[in-house]
Amino acid sequence: MAKPNVIIFFTDQQRHDTTGVHGNPMGLTPNFDRLARAGTHLYHSFACQPLCGPARAAMQTGLFATQTGVFRNEIPLPDDMETMAKVFGRNGYATSYIGKWHLAGKDPVPKHLRGGYQSWLAANHLEFVSDAYDAVLFDEDNNRKKLPGYRIDALTDAAIRYCDAHQQEPFFLFVSFLEPHHQNHIDDYPPPDGYREAYTATQWTPPDLATLKGTSTWHLGGYYGMVKRLDEAFGRLMDALKSLGMLDNTIVMFTSDHACHFKTRNDEYKRSCHESAVRVPTMITGPGFDAGGQVRALFSTVDVAPTLIDAAGLEAPEEMVGQSIVPVIRDARALWRQDLFFQISETETGRALRTHRWKYGVTSEYRQDAPRSDVYRESYLYDLDSDPYEMVNLAGMSAFREVADGLKQRLLAWIAEIEDDHRPEILNAAERDSRQYRMRPSDLLDLQQKWTP
Repeated sequence: MAKPNVIIFFTDQQRHDTTGVHGNPMGLTPNFDRLARAGTHLYHSFACQPLCGPARAAMQTGLFATQTGVFRNEIPLPDDMETMAKVFGRNGYATSYIGKWHLAGKDPVPKHLRGGYQSWLAANHLEFVSDAYDAVLFDEDNNRKKLPGYRIDALTDAAIRYCDAHQQEPFFLFVSFLEPHHQNHIDDYPPPDGYREAYTATQWTPPDLATLKGTSTWHLGGYYGMVKRLDEAFGRLMDALKSLGMLDNTIVMFTSDHACHFKTRNDEYKRSCHESAVRVPTMITGPGFDAGGQVRALFSTVDVAPTLIDAAGLEAPEEMVGQSIVPVIRDARALWRQDLFFQISETETGRALRTHRWKYGVTSEYRQDAPRSDVYRESYLYDLDSDPYEMVNLAGMSAFREVADGLKQRLLAWIAEIEDDHRPEILNAAERDSRQYRMRPSDLLDLQQKWTP
């Protein structure tokens, strides 16, 4: 059987609950929803580091941020690191990268900082060299290229052209969009013309944003408009593959680098280990993933590379610490981890652990050039069964001390394993009286029911 093509359709800063399969009632993502149901929907999918550069480095390498050395933005990915592109390239694949890179620290991106991709139409800081209707990238020879159309459409057109030109050889294509990321220089989420109005007038607001507000009251319409156009572009790409007769031999993953909390958890949009910043939409379709169903195993950014390499019938490098989800898709009884590890090392130095039920986070004083700390303090504890939007912080409550202690030990085990046997101290949160909380868990259940479509 011919080697399958592999495509990653990669969005930037997209919340999981923008999709219909995660409860959004606005019809923003009919293509994602349809293909997630027909293929494999990774229901519990998370960014291991909620920041562009570190998350992208983790995705390319199957390693955590402290292992790649890219623990904050503007640190280049070392050119000697093993990556997906290098693995596919060594095994006879043509490899191509289109869109936002954010792993080189400068534009144009030098060839040795492109992660091993052979074909190149990208920019390191796509948000600085382009705009919504000014799609500018650089080609393999660092020539400036302006593509016609709204930026999402321009990149999608380039991806379709690449697929059309590579029908006779297996290829690995990574298409990296800026949308629905905040456009920094105008403090906005600029959708295509007319889309903001369409999704502001009839707007569903997730419970955390409805309660905590942040900037969502004026940004959510544009954000939703960008998500809608991304889904339309995803549908166009899948239509192109169908018309080229490539669907049956092409694995396509849709995922994002991190999510967006709209300044509800800190002074910007991510850099937090709350669900609103780390939980992302992820689905896979194609050979080995058709009719895979909804998979509820805890999936992390570091699992992307091992999964796609395995799905293509190749062997993942031993140094990748992520795992392939393929065995779980084939057999739900296959062994899989029961918790996830998160790192954050920009604007905050923190760590977090998530199980199917609990989220436990710790933090410390931030130092720009320190990827980790020797002393952390408990910051939050959430019971996700009764509080999925993380509105009631249980840290410091005596009734949950035993739970927190157990999670602390699990988090310390992750830190020791991933961070070269580092063994920091985690100080308990100050004791708190439950009467100071403005919401009870029962109130959160009422809120959830009120806002769930």
